[in-house]
Amino acid sequence: MCGRYATTRSSVDLSALFGAEDETEMPMTARFNVAPTDPVPIVRVSHRRELRVLQSARWGLLPPWAKDPRAGARMINARAETVATSRAFAPSFARRRCLVPADGWFEWVKPEGKGAKQAYYMTPADGGELAFAGLWSVWGEGDDAILTCSIITTAARATLSAVHDRMPLLLPPGRWDAWLGAPAGEESLLAPPPDDYLAGLELRPVGPAVGNVRNDGPELIAPIAADALRPAPDDPATLTLF
Repeated sequence: MCGRYATTRSSVDLSALFGAEDETEMPMTARFNVAPTDPVPIVRVSHRRELRVLQSARWGLLPPWAKDPRAGARMINARAETVATSRAFAPSFARRRCLVPADGWFEWVKPEGKGAKQAYYMTPADGGELAFAGLWSVWGEGDDAILTCSIITTAARATLSAVHDRMPLLLPPGRWDAWLGAPAGEESLLAPPPDDYLAGLELRPVGPAVGNVRNDGPELIAPIAADALRPAPDDPATLTLF
């Protein structure tokens, strides 16, 4: 977790939304089933140019000391609880943080008793954009250099815990500046989003086709009929259930 997500906005739209200069070299296409090692959009600060830039990065962070680019497939997520001390992620958390734009992400729930897992798509009910807290790093040198990234996860809150015990660290717009520019020692950087922000998320049951990485298209996020998830007892937040 998070191992699949959707990002469908164009580079023009993302540049405007995040106030970033577009440095993507190829047109961005809508992706409804992003998987590890895929190229994904990120927003980071270019300290050399002193502005935000939108770039394409390989999902799966490769620290400079990694011997093989295949190692990135195991580093798609960084845990908020250990990111500041991890040998792989701590240098990026201190100096190379980014935003990972997304429309929503997928998780699978095993029903009680027998039956196939049910896929759910978590997305803003109003159709808005999400920003995952991310890290970036460059692996290799010269023309062989690869820009890579990872998504930070944290303990699931509110009804999201009925889907999985982890969730991406979601950053509301008011936290974008701090995430990109604040010193790494600030404890507030890894704080979970407020419950009222999570209350704007929809937990949407979707079909099984998203389980195959070769499938991609808007049909993957179309809602289907399924049993509603039950909020955890004494849950302080109520999310939209579909």
